Amino acid sequence: MANADEKLAALERRLAELEDRMAILQLIASYGPAVDGLDREGVAALWAEDGSYDFSGTPLQGRDKVADLIDLDTHRAYVSAGSSHILSLPRVTVEGDRAVAVNYSQVFVKDGASWRADRTSANRWDLARTADGWRVTKRTNRLLDGSPGARDLLQRS
Repeated sequence: MANADEKLAALERRLAELEDRMAILQLIASYGPAVDGLDREGVAALWAEDGSYDFSGTPLQGRDKVADLIDLDTHRAYVSAGSSHILSLPRVTVEGDRAVAVNYSQVFVKDGASWRADRTSANRWDLARTADGWRVTKRTNRLLDGSPGARDLLQRS
């Protein structure tokens, strides 16, 4: 039978893992409100200094370039019409100071009296623990349009 010190150490490990997972969930949940609110600083705060975001085009490299996505014409059109970036609860794997989270995202856009889903994507978030907490080192987003890119993204995670 484990002694009190061993039990305490095991509980501390479990608590630390739960705290890591919760921090990652909070980080990912912050993305939608930040981009829909045109919060450049909020978007930038999610990424590591050298982090990237690849959404089927030329990847945005570096925290500031990722934050600049709120100024893209397509993004501004979404926000002007009324938009909502909805992210599913991710599957999170933590290994030391690295983590991977996989989820789905949908972008809803106001269309007259109703809303329509304009984009539905698979996402892989690569994260690292930094001095400032967990940050995104790379986000890969692929449209769920029947092409193998999104399926591959989901399968390799």
